Amino acid sequence: MATTSNVQVTISLSEPGLDEEQLQAEVQNLLPQIKEVDGVENADLVAVTEAPQGSKAFGGFLLATLKAVGNPGLIKPLFGFLSTKLSGKTIEINVEVNGKKLEVKASNQEEFEFARRQAEDFIKNTKDGVA
Repeated sequence: MATTSNVQVTISLSEPGLDEEQLQAEVQNLLPQIKEVDGVENADLVAVTEAPQGSKAFGGFLLATLKAVGNPGLIKPLFGFLSTKLSGKTIEINVEVNGKKLEVKASNQEEFEFARRQAEDFIKNTKDGVA
């Protein structure tokens, strides 16, 4: 059976009305739920050692950021979950496949749907060698 490349999705939450502790608590509450989303093989907070230079840390982890890894089929259920749980909040989503990255932002149902389509196209084109 052929193996497919894993897709890594990094999700960063930013909400002007919440302080750092509240943001981190919200992401930590989401983590067990994201682990249950179809297609997600692993999910965890992003350790400071993986953080880009200049990023804010909270307790050894990148502030309000988590990472999910799975097969390409995780995009539709993951984005659906995020749009239900986080609509109205600004989220930055980075999708990485084969070392190539796509960055999208969303804060409402329409933007989540658009971001999902972009991510699915990105994954398809990257797997096909177009991106």
